This record gives sequence, C-alpha cells and structure tokens, in this order.
Amino acid sequence: MKIRILAPALLLLAISCATPKKISNGKSEATEKGSEKDKDKVSIKPYDKVITKEAKTDDGLFKVHTIKDDYFYEIPDSLFGREMLMVTRIAKTATNIGFGGGKTNTQVLRWEKKPTKVLLRVVSHQIFAADSLPIYEAVVNSNFEPVLFSFDIRAFGKDSTSTVIEVNKLFDTDVKPLGLPNHYREEYKVTALEKERTYIESIKSYPLNIESRHVKTYAAKEPPSNSALGSISVEMNNSMVLLPKVPMKRRYFDERVGWFARGQTDYGLDKQESKTVKYLDRWRLEVRDEDKAAFMKGELVVPKKQIVYYIDRATPVKWRKYIKQGIEDWQVAFEAAGFKDAIIAKDPPTVEEDPDWSPEDVRYSVVRYLASPIPNANGPHVSDPRSGEILESDINWYHNVMTLLRNWYFVQTAAINPEARGVAFKDEIMGRLIRFVSAHEVGHTLGLPHNMGSSVAYPVDSLRSVDFTKKYGTAPSIMDYARFNYIAQPGDGDVALMPNIGTYDKYAINWGYRPLPNLSAEEEKKILDSWILQHAGDPLYRFGSQQPNNSVIDPSSQTEDLGDDAVKASMYGISNLKLVIPNLIEYTREDGKDYEDLSKMYDQIVGQFNRYMGHVTANIGGVYQYYKTYDQEGAVYTHVPKAKQEESMAFLQEQLFNTPQWLVDANIFNKIQFDGAVENIRALQAKTLKNILDFGRMARIIENESINGKESYSLLEMMEDLRNGIFSELNTGNAIDTYRRNLQRAYVDRLQYLMTKEQEGKNRTKVDVNQSDIRSVARAELKTLDNDIRSALNKTSDKMSKIHLMDLRERIDIILNPYAK
Repeated sequence: MKIRILAPALLLLAISCATPKKISNGKSEATEKGSEKDKDKVSIKPYDKVITKEAKTDDGLFKVHTIKDDYFYEIPDSLFGREMLMVTRIAKTATNIGFGGGKTNTQVLRWEKKPTKVLLRVVSHQIFAADSLPIYEAVVNSNFEPVLFSFDIRAFGKDSTSTVIEVNKLFDTDVKPLGLPNHYREEYKVTALEKERTYIESIKSYPLNIESRHVKTYAAKEPPSNSALGSISVEMNNSMVLLPKVPMKRRYFDERVGWFARGQTDYGLDKQESKTVKYLDRWRLEVRDEDKAAFMKGELVVPKKQIVYYIDRATPVKWRKYIKQGIEDWQVAFEAAGFKDAIIAKDPPTVEEDPDWSPEDVRYSVVRYLASPIPNANGPHVSDPRSGEILESDINWYHNVMTLLRNWYFVQTAAINPEARGVAFKDEIMGRLIRFVSAHEVGHTLGLPHNMGSSVAYPVDSLRSVDFTKKYGTAPSIMDYARFNYIAQPGDGDVALMPNIGTYDKYAINWGYRPLPNLSAEEEKKILDSWILQHAGDPLYRFGSQQPNNSVIDPSSQTEDLGDDAVKASMYGISNLKLVIPNLIEYTREDGKDYEDLSKMYDQIVGQFNRYMGHVTANIGGVYQYYKTYDQEGAVYTHVPKAKQEESMAFLQEQLFNTPQWLVDANIFNKIQFDGAVENIRALQAKTLKNILDFGRMARIIENESINGKESYSLLEMMEDLRNGIFSELNTGNAIDTYRRNLQRAYVDRLQYLMTKEQEGKNRTKVDVNQSDIRSVARAELKTLDNDIRSALNKTSDKMSKIHLMDLRERIDIILNPYAK
C-alpha cells in the first residue's frame, strides 16, 4: 500500500524537477506544437461549416444528417441525461449464425455533454437505492457508468440548443456490444474487423427511436459458410429507444404465476441483507380518467392506450386474417382483467397512404413475415429495465413455420382427422394452424412464458370427449407446448384438436394486468397473493416452468405432452401412429413426385414415438414441483410414487425394448432408404437407455430411497427390472435377434459409461459419481449379468446368439478388469 500511495508523489516530484531544454512563453516547443495539434483536433466549427447544404436530414428523436458517407447526430440538449435503451439484433445473417431478427444485446445508454466531447455511457439498473436514502451515494459510487464511446463535438446547433457529433466510428469500428456476439466470435475464431468491408447501410430517425443498420465483416479462421472467403459478414441493427421520463409502476413477480420478469438488487429496503426485487414485463394498460368510475363498478373499458399489432406488408394476403385472429383471440383474456378491445390487429397503411410508415418505428409493433427456411416463429419484446414496461414487440414469422405446423398436425392427428392426411393442407386448415401459433407467440409478447405444467390438468380420457374438448380445448393454456390432440381415437367424434386461450391464460392476464388504483407496488402484493391462494391446488391454474429436454426432473411439466397420465396418453398416441404407418404411402402420394415427403413423414412418426418414450421415462426418478409459499400447506417437491415409476418401466420394456416391429415397414423402407432400418431402432433404444441410466436420475432415485425407504422405487429395483427386461432371453433360451443384440450391447456400453465417466454438462441434479452408489451398483449389475450369461450359454442353440453372449462376457471382463493382461 505504501508504494501505491507514494508513487504519484514521486512522479509529481520528478515532473516538477525536470528542466526543459528550451522555454518559450512558459511552454516547451513540443508542448506548444502538441497543443496546436490537439486544438485543431477538437476544434468546434460553425454549424453551417459542418452541416452543409448537401446534407440530407432525417428529423426524429435526433436530427440525423447524412453527407455522402458521413453521418451526424444533432442531439437536443434536452435529451442529454435521458436514458435510452439500445437493442442490438442480427438483421441479416449468414448460414448457421443465428437468424434474422435475433436479439443479441440490450443495454441502457445515457448521452452526456462535456465542453468539447459527448460521451455515450452505459447505465446499469442491476443495483438500486432510492435517491432519498443515505445509502444512495454508496450505490452510485459502486455503479460508475462506463463510457461506451467518446465523440468530438463538431458544432452547436443554430439556436445553441443542440450539439452535433459525427457517429461513423460508433458503427463502422468494432464496438463489441453493437456487433457480433462473443460466442460467435469464439466459435468461428474471429480475429479482427475488416474495415474495408464494413460500412453503414442506413441510419433513420423516428420520433422515439433511431434505427442504425451497418454491415460488419470479420476475418474468421473457421467461418460456418463460404469458407473460401475466410470471413463472416452480418448486417446488424441497433435500435436506440427513448425511455419514458416517468417509469411505469412496477408489479412484483411471483413464481406461482408464469411471467417474464427482470430483477434488481435493492439496497434501500429495510432488510438486514440486500434483496433482489423481481418485477413483470408488461404493457402499460391504464384506465382513462373518464372511465375510472365505470371500471370500479366492474364495467369493461377501453384502455387509455391499446396494444396494437400491425401485419407486415410482406405477409401473404391469404394468411393475414388468421394472424390477426390469433392476435385478437387474447381480447377475452383482457376482458378478465377489466378491459375491452385492449389488443387489436391492423393492416399497415399502404405506401401511398403513408410513405414514411416503417416497421422499425418503435411506435409500431409488427408481425414481421420473413422469407426464411427456419421452421419457427418467435415473439420477443423490448421493455424498460427500470419498470418492466413493454415498449414494443415485433413477432418474427418465418415462412417455413407452415412446414412445422404441417408435420405436427399430420403426425399427431392423421389417424382421426382426414384433413391432416396429406402434405399440402387446404388454406382454411393451414389458416387455423397459423391462428393457433399466432396466438401462442402473441402470448409471449404480452409477458407470458411457456407454461409446461398446464397440459397435465386434464384427465387423459377427457381429451377423447367431444363435449369436454369443445368447452375447454386440449389444455388450460395456449402457452403450453400442447400441440394437437394425439390422444383422441377413431370413433371419438369431432373432438377439439388444439388449445385455445384457456382458463389459465385469463387468470394470468388478470393477475398481471388488472389495474389496482391508488396502491403502491408493495401494497398490491397482498391482493395479488390472495388471487393466487383462491386457486391454490387447482391444476387449471397451475404454472409449470419449462425444463431442458435433456434434463427433465418434473414429469408433470414437460413439452409436447397431453393429459395427466403419460403412460396412458402415450399408449393412445402409439395406437394412432400404428394406424398411420400402413397408410403413410397413400397419405403422402402424389403422382409424378419422388418419395421425399414419405421419408420426412416417416421420420416425423419416429420422432413422435421418441417423444412418448421421453414423457414416460421422466417419471422414473422424477420429482414433482409445485410452487408454494409459507402460507400454503404441503411440500413443494414430491417424488413420483413407486407404482407410477414401476408402471413407466414396464411400459418402456413393452413398447420400446421389445422391438417395436410396427415401425419396421419394408414397403416404406424400400422407397426411402438403402439402409438404416436396424440403426433407427438401435438409436431410439440407446437414447432412452441413456436417459434412464443418467447420473442425475440415478442420484435422485438414491435420494428418494434414503428419504422414503420402502415406499420408494430403489436403484437396485430399477436396475433389476431394466436388466431382466432387456435380457429376458437369458431365462428362456430363445434366439436373440439383431435388434435385441444391439440393445443389449447398448446396455453394456452404458454401464461402462457409468463405471468410467464423470458427470458432464449443465446437469440440474449434481452428484459426485465416484463417491455415490452409482458405480457400486453398476459393477454389481455387470457381475450379475456375466453370471446370467454364463448360465444361459447352454440354453440356446442359436449360433449367433452364442457368439453374441460370449462377446458380451468379453466386454464385461474388460470393463471390470481394465488392467488385466
């Protein structure tokens, strides 16, 4: 510490003792020349010398002046110090680098004026304290705003109330937060920005935002496409949005109701520790003054400012009405919150009506129709980090989402639905599917995440009822991944095939949007809590968060499932798939074309079957999660009952590990592939084996036994059931066919993995494998299996079976005795 204190003093002493070689007017010659150079560098010129007559001016939030290839911001002095949100997106991209419209960065900025400079500072709202509190000063000192960029002031406005800067270098140099994200730089080994192939495409100013587009080219050692160029080119879009001067009142987050939220560490709370306060992302829906009395009487009122979505001009005309219907389907949910016509869809003005209208204007939320092969859609939004207020949203609608819809609808409903038996649907059928996805994506833009716990609310057999499904749809929330009704069977009648805006959706919108006048955010919390408790324990109002597909712990909160019983639902689903397979050639037939569609639809059936296996597997070692607070009784986490786990294991043995011969259709295979039938089955079985014999799952099984004893499905019981099913031929002496031999080798390989590998990846259940029971049990299983094989060798007369069993013994010996000579 002494060195750090004394060093500046020593430096000052050295400077004061230095004697310049030549002194002129108190300055050295070098200093004088440097001063003249610096003065010239930062010289501020008259306005008309900078913004000349040839400038083209776009007037909006700032005036943006363009002179040839140079761009200037004229910043009103009134906007210095105001906070602005910079949203960075990849607007146009190369293959394998995200997708057009994908958000890559969001940060709050503040423009600050100095005597000769303008600074662009990055503002953080991660930590907070009210400016009236003593601790506010400490928070400010711990949250110094870094400078993103520094600009020389080029001129002052004509009336001296604005400041002119040149902004080229902000966009055509490598300012990383505004360019290619770091993970792409690392993945493709980006080395530098190539200045000669980097340029500004356009900068446009609107009343509340400025949109900047710039093409950036990076030298890359491993580009994902066009590798001969040794570079990557992307077009970036930066939206700088003025934040409201007065932030919207927050509404506090509760994990029992699904919502997109943001957090802030508040040091000003009357607590003995810092707390992270989370609050909702939501639109500012307010009651007009003249309607407040009516609203308090329970009458529906039109909000002060409606949520309006425009349909992109690029959207094909025949699909527009369906997208608009999906948007306005949410009106019924907002009626539950006390508003009518809260959300509406509009066509944009024509070019003739408004040549300046642009989907990039932050005042407009737009469903953007993109000519992209990506089979998807997404609903991002831009929100104020101070309050959670959603400022605008653009839903990205990729053309090939229709392919995705076709595949789902075909594979899940063709057995009962003639309209799905083909690869090109009627416009009204595809339109209804588009409406469904439109409503789902709009839900995201309103603040709702996926609710994967919704679809288990309905009894499986109720989804076969016409009356029930017509009234309730197939799930209480359209925000679940409850695609289409794969449970309904032929003869069930005109059952509903998809969810609508349901009970949960109305409840969530009411909880998040209903105004509570004259109450602070803290005072609102008690009322909001009471609304949750009114429906506690009712599955229709349950929220279940989305889990990683490769790490499902709660089997009641999965993607793509339906009904309250995965085994029964999957049995119905498989029954339908078995009806589709024999008719698949006919359903995809079209004279004059090849068998590409037949191949794709067969793959879709295999994929759907695999989903059923995953839904059931999740019950083994599964733990239910029901969000609760102290004022609610019962556990938050509950292990899946033993009987359900045993039933799930029996299902997997019967439907998957006993070769699913119905998938092996020679009439299909001889038209779509020269090989792969055997490998397809092996891959399906090996994937589920890996899922069952997962370190995290086995650790949960061990913990369940340690807590619940004989009421649990123990690891030894699970392993014994698995082994006895997969190696059932050892007791009977029956020949072991190709499929079963592959399965049995996959089993031994997986046990070798358990014996030799460590837990990898972002597993949600962590376990020290070497110090757990996992390896002990795996070793015991291998020894038991070796003994069983030795005894079985004399029971079979099939030569290939004997060769196989002897090979397994050799493999087991290598695993158990890796260092034996």
